[in-house]
Amino acid sequence: MKLSFTKMQGCANDYIYLDCRTSGVPEQIAALSERLSRRHFSIGADGIICICAPVTAGADAMMRIFNADGSEGKMCGNGIRCVAEWLYTHGMAKPKLAIDTLSGLKTVSRMGEGLWQVEMGAYTAMAAALPAVNMGEGPLVDLPLEVEENLWRVTCISVGNPHCVTIVPEVDSLKLEQIGPGFEHHENFPERINTEFVQVVDATHLKMRVWERGSGETWACGTGTCATVAALTELGICPAGEDVHVQLRGGELTIRVLPGKQLLMTGAAETVCEGTTEV
Repeated sequence: MKLSFTKMQGCANDYIYLDCRTSGVPEQIAALSERLSRRHFSIGADGIICICAPVTAGADAMMRIFNADGSEGKMCGNGIRCVAEWLYTHGMAKPKLAIDTLSGLKTVSRMGEGLWQVEMGAYTAMAAALPAVNMGEGPLVDLPLEVEENLWRVTCISVGNPHCVTIVPEVDSLKLEQIGPGFEHHENFPERINTEFVQVVDATHLKMRVWERGSGETWACGTGTCATVAALTELGICPAGEDVHVQLRGGELTIRVLPGKQLLMTGAAETVCEGTTEV
């Protein structure tokens, strides 16, 4: 059977996008995501994002995210911008789109050609939201965390999915393939965790690398970038109410913390190619 797909990327966070609005999510989607995401041997991606029929009245679509290891994620900031771009270029050319996710309904606004701003909702540093255990109830700000006999200072943030943020002197030399799995599978995070390693350039400019649960190191993570700015705002390093520019390996995202700990994320979305594959 042939499967039609669109390959898209936001800051090099690349996914295979499937139009499932009529057909529904394919059977064996977890195995399919594992197989098609293999780089060098298949299409290659950080996973599959299914564009589904909405579940909320008045919404335009729903997105479901399946990581490269087959696990399902709740929210992807780079992915939702690409979903908006896909909808916009496939018959839904509206300046504002409402997209259901497993983390709730998100509003995405078109800011220019291929440029979208996402209302990401409010963040929290409370343990139950992540979830996190053995760290107190929260807020989980600037706490010690021992990972494989190394002690780190971390701030844990939920933006609909869980993140652990730690400040490092510089990010380029980090061996994330050695460090990341210890955070992801740490016993304090029963549902695993995404981990952001951030270098502070100045109060409104950061440099970041990310280890995503289920995918390993990716070149960008929208929710992770939001969590990073939220964490550094909690630490008093980044100013609330101002744009903070975060340089990732795949590009730049701009984040602003609004009153009520609401988050705005602005970044690009681009179609790489369209095609069909045998499944």
